[in-house]
Amino acid sequence: MALSHERIRNVAIIAHVDHGKTSLVDAMLKFTRVFREGQVVGTLILDSDPLERERGITILAKNTAIHYEGVKINIIDTPGHVDFSGEVERIVNMADGCLLVVDGIDGPMPQTRSVLRTALAHGLKPVVVINKIDRPATQIAEVESAVQDLFLQLVTDADQLDFPVLYTSARDGYALAHPGDEHVDMTPLFEAIVRDIPAPQADPDAPFQMLVATQEYDNHLGLLAIGRVFAGRLKAGSQVVRLGADGSSASYKASSLFTFENLQRVPMPEAIAGDIVAVAGISEVAIGDTITVADGPGALPRITIEEPTVKMTFGVNTSPFAGREGQYATSRMLWARLQRELQTNVAMRAETTDSAEEFLVSGRGELHLAVLIEHIRREGLEIQVSRPEAITRTVDGRVHEPYERLTIETPAEFIGALSEELASRLAKATNYHTADDGYVHQEYEIPTRGLIGFNSFFQRSTRGHGVMNSAFLGMRPVRGEVRNTRPGAMVASAPGTATSYSLLNAQERGTTFVEPGTPVYEGMVFGLTNREGDLQMNVAKERKQTNVRSSTQEITQKLAPAFKPTLDESLGLIAADELLEVTPQSLRLRKRALSGDARYRQARGAKRSG
Repeated sequence: MALSHERIRNVAIIAHVDHGKTSLVDAMLKFTRVFREGQVVGTLILDSDPLERERGITILAKNTAIHYEGVKINIIDTPGHVDFSGEVERIVNMADGCLLVVDGIDGPMPQTRSVLRTALAHGLKPVVVINKIDRPATQIAEVESAVQDLFLQLVTDADQLDFPVLYTSARDGYALAHPGDEHVDMTPLFEAIVRDIPAPQADPDAPFQMLVATQEYDNHLGLLAIGRVFAGRLKAGSQVVRLGADGSSASYKASSLFTFENLQRVPMPEAIAGDIVAVAGISEVAIGDTITVADGPGALPRITIEEPTVKMTFGVNTSPFAGREGQYATSRMLWARLQRELQTNVAMRAETTDSAEEFLVSGRGELHLAVLIEHIRREGLEIQVSRPEAITRTVDGRVHEPYERLTIETPAEFIGALSEELASRLAKATNYHTADDGYVHQEYEIPTRGLIGFNSFFQRSTRGHGVMNSAFLGMRPVRGEVRNTRPGAMVASAPGTATSYSLLNAQERGTTFVEPGTPVYEGMVFGLTNREGDLQMNVAKERKQTNVRSSTQEITQKLAPAFKPTLDESLGLIAADELLEVTPQSLRLRKRALSGDARYRQARGAKRSG
């Protein structure tokens, strides 16, 4: 019997970071016996990208499909971090309903609000899943009340207030219709999906229309356009028309059609209305394009994405070490790589600058750009990037900047240092309360430029005992200056190899990034001082040799371990006159002008003009 759109459910799974969304998908896949008996599949099955597994977050939206009682359920896993909300915005167009996964202890978090707002604005039918109910500290009644309040603030239709609630332990693989039910399996969740998520509204007899929501590349088939069929049917080998953003159209042959079954693409003879499919044979296609037939009704509404909030420059590596640890990326290679990213990363922007060696790249936050940088370095390329900056816009003659709602939870002992730092970053406190476990919950409204680099300070100050989250609020007029809290840089004054003797002297003045034996070049930042103002030092200088021995000369003074910032930490440390050199093996802070004489002349010129 052929599948009809009445037997399809398209479900997006949305949640705040670390509320168990991907673990829930794992449990659903295992319950429907996607894997053979005895197969070792582990966890985070859909998070196949190495960066997703390392960071423990979903970065790329992805989809799979499973069957339950004769119903095909297309599952769309979406990122929970607000920096990747562009993935959510493009992917919800394929869904008719959503599972909102909420932690049974934490309840709704700032990014829960962000992803739910997007889902409800697209008219998705919600099913609430309170997860991690196996933990002793779970507070189901309180979380349900908080979810209800959140819906009252965000719903766009009164019918969206009528949502079912399920209770799950994704880790243990069971779902409950009521908190006191017996723990068996995931059946109650699947029954709720089939019963409460509507079948796609689609006319199978209308002309074919499909909205492209994502892309993949196959070594044998080439580019694959993936999206939902909103109307009609399409057989493999048929002629189709692609309608672009500028109103242009082009004809192609749909050489192959695929549907999604379990974790695989499966060839299909015909695509039907309501299903999520992949089409091969369309060599040029962009996310948001409509694929239709020659006598089709026209283009579907394009996917709308919020504008980027943070920008930085990506450039060709110009350090003396360029090409030593990776593939030297020419400007043409780097521009081509950025263009490939734009094909699938719809919330990203890239444009040329006055310099042929640099490009301006914009995204939805530091993390959004950091993930791109990490992907580029893992591909073997070398680049250099500037400090992230907030994107401003002029509205009614006034300059506006992005603002975010910042939420932090941390023990009370750390609040003083955090409050002082946030005040210097123009944050305004809006909420404060202390939980029963002694943790303090605070909310702030803060400009995005004030958040740049704050995560590193937060992690150091709370010693790993705090949690922070942020969500985009909107554009507001620019007010005040964010105080620069980063200390001065220790800058190498000559090329060479770092010595224990010089590093010991440097550590009396601050923190060092390198170990003895590390090659350095002039203008490279090898540490931070304890005060404002840069300090130039010859870190390759060796101890002078003499013929006189003293009783204490052979006593070894111990160096403190070098502080080696991660990529995220390094982005927060870049000063305005610095760049970050990124290679497959190393991260090096450096001055834009490597020569000390050149920096001195620039400083004098700036002082005169000021």
